[in-house]
Amino acid sequence: MSIGNSPEDERPFRDESQEARPSVGRALQQARIAAGLTVDYVSSATRVRIAIVRAIEADDFAPCGGDVYARGHIRTLAKAVHLDPEPLIAQYDAEHGGRPAPTPAAPLFEAERIRPERRGPNWTAAMVAAIVVVIGFVGFTAFKGGGASSDAKSQVAEGGTPAPGKSAAPTPQKTTPAAPTGEPSDSAIAAAPQDKVTVQVSAPNGRSWISAKDHNGRMLYDGLLKKGESKTFQDSSKINLILGDAGAIELYVNGKKIEDTFRPGAVERLTYTKGDPVAG
Repeated sequence: MSIGNSPEDERPFRDESQEARPSVGRALQQARIAAGLTVDYVSSATRVRIAIVRAIEADDFAPCGGDVYARGHIRTLAKAVHLDPEPLIAQYDAEHGGRPAPTPAAPLFEAERIRPERRGPNWTAAMVAAIVVVIGFVGFTAFKGGGASSDAKSQVAEGGTPAPGKSAAPTPQKTTPAAPTGEPSDSAIAAAPQDKVTVQVSAPNGRSWISAKDHNGRMLYDGLLKKGESKTFQDSSKINLILGDAGAIELYVNGKKIEDTFRPGAVERLTYTKGDPVAG
């Protein structure tokens, strides 16, 4: 009779709890049935395809596409059937070679970081090219418009008042007869055509509104004659005048001064024809 343990006592101890524990797929299936849920409902609630739900409940994880996806599906399905997903995931890892190693983040980060850097030079080159085109266009436009701009500036400078001490080109002036003083000269009298009526209106003593029409009633002038200004009108037969302030006006008809004395502020309506100056 031997002293000590019998050979049966030397056999490995069996874990009854492990033998009684269902597989991952079986546990998910039992929990779904206990919750009164169908495979279609679980698929709709988790957005896991029906074929993958059925395969996982049969402990076939190949349709998941890898351990990472399988663990994710187990976690999602466990929450849907009201189970704690962590023990099931630990059981899956123990049955399939352990927890998968995490994917290094550095290569992904480097890939994401390098992609924008490759785009950068392209955008920069495009912007530089656009700037060069714009500068070239502006320069070309400025070069072509330089001549015209210089001419315009020259014309403006010539039309303005020349600075003291600098010579300026003479500016053409409008031909306006000067206000006569006294009797007109013999040349002015000789210049008056004999076959027409010529009336010169001057304002040496002040300003006056005047109106002048030809023999057809066409308006020759209607406005204010300022002090020192004069206007000359000519027609084939007749000139009709209206003087707003006749006292400020001197008249020369056909080269001869009208000697009528007009009162200051008086309005006069006059008509002159060919021949000797006679007020109509």
